[in-house]
Formats: sequence, C-alpha cells, structure tokens
Amino acid sequence: MAASAWEDGARGQKQGRRGCEHYDRGCLLKAQQTCEGCSTLFGEYYCSICHLFDKDKKQYHCENCGICRIGPKEDFFHCLKCNLCLAMNLQGKHKCIENVSRQNCPICLEDIHTSRVVAHVLPCGHLLHRGYRCPLCMHSALDMTRYWRQLDDEVAQTPMPSEYQNMTVDILCNDCNGRSTVQFHILGMKCNICESYNTAQAGGCRISLDQQ
Repeated sequence: MAASAWEDGARGQKQGRRGCEHYDRGCLLKAQQTCEGCSTLFGEYYCSICHLFDKDKKQYHCENCGICRIGPKEDFFHCLKCNLCLAMNLQGKHKCIENVSRQNCPICLEDIHTSRVVAHVLPCGHLLHRGYRCPLCMHSALDMTRYWRQLDDEVAQTPMPSEYQNMTVDILCNDCNGRSTVQFHILGMKCNICESYNTAQAGGCRISLDQQ
C-alpha cells in the first residue's frame, strides 16, 4: 500500500504538482476547505454537503432545495409549496404552484431548479428564464400596459382597407380570460374588458349587414 502511494506520488510529480506542497499523490483530494498541513484555502466558499468549492458569492446551502444557492441568504426564503427559494419581496405575494421549479424552462429548456440563471416568477405562478408571455398558460409575463398604449397609437395610425373596416371577430383574452367581440385589425385585437392585446381569435370574422 505504501509502495503504491509512493508510485502515485512520483507519477503526480512528473505530471506536475496539484494543490499545495502536502499533496503529493495523483488522486482525489479529501473534500474540505483547507489543507490540514498548511491551511491553504482551496475555495472561499465550501459546502460540506454538496462538496462545492467556489469564490465567495454569498452562497448558502438550502436543505429543502438540496443544493447551494447564490445569496445572500437573508434576501431569500424557501416556499414549501413551490419548493424553491424566492426573493423576500415575493413572500406572501406570489401564486404558489406545487414543485413549480421541478421542470425545464418552457422556452430555453434548461432545468430551472438547478440553473444559475435567475428565473422570473410570473403573475400566473409559472417560471421561465426569459420571454414576455408564459408559454404554458399564455398570460403576460410583465406589465405590458405601456406597450398596449403604443399599439393603440399604431392601430389608430394604420386604417384597414375599406372592405375590412366593419369586420368584427370574437376574441379570447389570455390575460383576463374574458370573451368579447371587437373590430378586426391586422396589428392586434384589443380586449374590451382589460384592454390587453394578448388575445386570440375565438371565431370567424363577420361583416356587418350594411357592408354585405
């Protein structure tokens, strides 16, 4: 056993020493933050559960998540129903969905629970890394009021051809789930209830009797 250790050490020296001067074997290190011989620091942050070495990024280990997360810890809380850590400003102010992070982002397909990319918590309760509309329930991911007003101006400045000016269509709003009948426009059709343009056509186009 001793001879084998000496051979490993000699091989390690030929290949180039790794670690501090007390590490003379070409094998795996014992997982700990410092060298027992000279107190050389292997990582500013070390988790004895995940055996994670890293620079100091205010990390903390969440027992419920089962992994280390970037903190600081006091800025986050663990939601037991959603089963993930969320920013403190969302405590009591988000829609809970059981185990919501145990899935891939529906847009980029990266695992949400272990991803280092911050996931956005949408008003509908779903998570995604980027995008303006949830691809699962189609609700708007952000406050789109300003953009809807810009669309109002564009619609007003883009009159439809005469044969379409009195055409109406039934729509379903993805934000308020309301149904309404509105004038058809190629740029978008505005919900009469919540004034969102996040709508979908729910029936065929109709032209008033005066235009037939």
